Amino acid sequence: MNYQFRIAEGLLAAVHADLSRPHAHAYERVGFIHCRFGAGPHRSVILAQDYASVADADYLESEEMGAVMGPTAIRLALQAVYRHQGPVFHVHRHDHDGIPGFSRVDLRESAKFVPDFWKVAPKMPHGTLVLSHDAATGRVWCPRDREARPLTSIVSVGTRLTRLGAAHD
Repeated sequence: MNYQFRIAEGLLAAVHADLSRPHAHAYERVGFIHCRFGAGPHRSVILAQDYASVADADYLESEEMGAVMGPTAIRLALQAVYRHQGPVFHVHRHDHDGIPGFSRVDLRESAKFVPDFWKVAPKMPHGTLVLSHDAATGRVWCPRDREARPLTSIVSVGTRLTRLGAAHD
């Protein structure tokens, strides 16, 4: 199954603005993009609808990781997904231009918490995005086989379409 991720340029700008804010002890910001979902026979579209920032108090201090969410951040995200029954994507940014990549820590930690969203929205795909200043990379966990795979494409929709990323080997 091909999974395409689409986000309005205004929403993407709001995500970037939030992720740009400094934090007292976290080296980077994180948040959650709540989405709608449409499935076809050969392609599924995940449409970003809203963004939820992780509150300052919900970051835990860490010397090893750029940002660590506390249990309240996860609980609030789970509650939001339960209410709207749609996909959710955890998002953070690497501060550079060009195609970003997931770090080993990103891959390990997302594999631990993303499947938890199936407890509240079991039929939806959920995933992670990492942004750079001008591109993005994403992974989606498919509810059918419970496996993670790269998003086929990531597109910013506005006055013009901007392809931010695609699956990379």
